[in-house]
Amino acid sequence: MSNIIIDCQTDDIDAAARFWSAAIGRTAEVDADASEPYRELEGPPDEMKILVQAVQHPSRVHLDIETDDVEAEAARLERLGAKRVAKVKTWWVMEAPTGQRFCVVRPQRPDFAERANVWPSAMGALILQKETL
Repeated sequence: MSNIIIDCQTDDIDAAARFWSAAIGRTAEVDADASEPYRELEGPPDEMKILVQAVQHPSRVHLDIETDDVEAEAARLERLGAKRVAKVKTWWVMEAPTGQRFCVVRPQRPDFAERANVWPSAMGALILQKETL
């Protein structure tokens, strides 16, 4: 997992970032590109990123799952019961079987390779299941 995104239905993303930075004790990104809908709430480099995002849908919080193969990870999550909702640029918006939305994104953190989960292949998972029976 790479990011927690605080989706804010707002026309003033900087005000939203100021609120959330004060609420959780992080520093709001300064000198951000005004045309970008994101503001990072800066924290320790070894912790998950927290971003505030201006959105058109109702406000909510969502998670980003980072991967070096967006298509393969989306397919793995579908096998677990998730649904693809929309392809946006290079990532997928997904929905869990319980209704929560989340995104499958390319690597976001510089330490991705060292900290990433490695899932067995679909065939390897079947072999492991048979061996445990």
